This record gives sequence, structure tokens and C-alpha cells, in this order.
Amino acid sequence: MSQKCGVVAVIGAPNAGKSTLVNQLVGQKVAITSAKAQTTRARLLGIALEGETQIILADTPGIFEPKRRLDRAMVSAAWEGTVSADAVLLVVDPIKQRRHELEPLLEILKDRPERKLLALNKVDASAKEPLLALAQDLTGKVDFAEIFFISALTGDGVPELKAHLAGLMPESPWHYPEDQVSDASERLLATEVTREQLYRQLHEELPYDSAVRPESYQVRKDGSVEIHQQIVIGRDSQKPIVLGKRGARIKAIGEEARKELSEILGVKVHLFLHVKVDERWAESREIFEEIGLDWVR
Repeated sequence: MSQKCGVVAVIGAPNAGKSTLVNQLVGQKVAITSAKAQTTRARLLGIALEGETQIILADTPGIFEPKRRLDRAMVSAAWEGTVSADAVLLVVDPIKQRRHELEPLLEILKDRPERKLLALNKVDASAKEPLLALAQDLTGKVDFAEIFFISALTGDGVPELKAHLAGLMPESPWHYPEDQVSDASERLLATEVTREQLYRQLHEELPYDSAVRPESYQVRKDGSVEIHQQIVIGRDSQKPIVLGKRGARIKAIGEEARKELSEILGVKVHLFLHVKVDERWAESREIFEEIGLDWVR
């Protein structure tokens, strides 16, 4: 049997459940998931395998109205992710529809040439009638080739979606080795894991204006990995929040991130975090490039 390989762009309003879905399709964790909207910055790709088919999932940052340079870079990364896709999958949360963010997406989607699919997420928590009405409403606006009712959280309906996506992929040699699930370098993945912990543990207190920068990533003689990272925040007043009483909070963040990284990398991890205040970090070209975004004027 010949190999097939293609790209599926996963788009949707912030918090629609895209990252959770990518993780389900891949079968392990690659995209960071968090309850805070707009957490995906880099165009992280998940790689799902179905038989002889490799499906490259471009997990595009939620597309929203950009106000600052950081936002503009995120939006341009999102659309770039849909340029050369073999299919575009729109993920919609039927409960919090976020119409103000969904409508512009539908506008742009309706004229795009790719095959378009709709996934209505969180069906485990939604009533059937409104779901069907919503599906009808959305297909009236965009010519979706197929509609899937799924729950990214429970995995309901995901195998069917995966099989369908595999069927759309063109014949082509695989772009990635079989055991690779993400194209993010391990350095970047390590910063994403720490950033996810930062959001998870401080989501109410810390605005999403924080970045995690890789400082060094070395493999020690015994095979373990030593990672140094910098948590960059915009204001002095945020420092005590991140550190916590007697450093307890940053310790907890580091501990959780370290555990998860050891699991993902399969080796012992030594993780060192420190906090730096830089009021202008969101305007720094260097930081953008480190976290995988293009610098946008």
C-alpha cells in the first residue's frame, strides 16, 4: 500500500477546543491546552497516523481581532497555517459560540478553495435540537463538505473524523518519521509545557502577557536533560504573583512542568526557572522568533 500524507488546518474561535482535539487525533499530548483563550502562539503541528496515512495538523492560533503586535503575529500565523492545507477543519463550541469571532472566520472561509469540514465540539454537554439548528445555520453560510459531531474531551466521534481526514490526504511520502508527533523542537516544547503550567496555576492572577524563553537545553552525561528557562513578565507588580510566598508558586510550576517533560521526553529532567521583568517584551523581535512567531509590522 502506498503512503499518503497531507495537511489539515485546524481553525476556530479562541477556546473552541482545537488543541484538545489535536491531542485526541494524535493520541498524545502535543498542543498545549489551557482554559485561557489564545494560548496557542506558535503554529504547533500535531502529527496523526491512520494506517498508511500521516495527517499533519496545523494547530492555528485562535483567530481574533488583533490589537497589538503580538496579536497580529498570532493572527498571521493562524492564516498562514491555512495556505497550503489539503483540508480546513473549523471547530465550533456550540455552547459559547463566540459569534463575534466566528462570523469573520465564516466570511473568509466561504471563499477559500480548500475542502472545508465542520466539527461541532462538546456534544457531550449540548442538547441535540440546538446543535442541529446550529449546523444548519453554519452550512447556510459556508459550503462544508462534511459535518462531525464530536467531543474533543471524551473522544466521542473523533475516530470517525480521523478516518475521514485520512481519506482526504493525497498520495505522498510521509514528511516526518513514524515516531515523531510534533515538529516543535524539544526546546520549544519545553517552554510550552512551562507556559501551560504558568497559565494553569495563575490563570486568574496573571494576564496572558507572559512568555517563557528557552535559555539553555543540555543533555547531561547520564542522559538526563538540564533545562534553564526565563519567565518574562511585563510588570514588577506581577513578580510576587509568579514567585508566590517564599517561592512556593514558582516551585510548584517548575515541579509540574518537570514531571510532564520527563514523561514526554522519556528521560529525567532538571528544570531551572527564573523570573525577569521586561516591560517591552511584547515588542521584542528576538522573543517572537524564539516562540516560533514571525515578526509582523
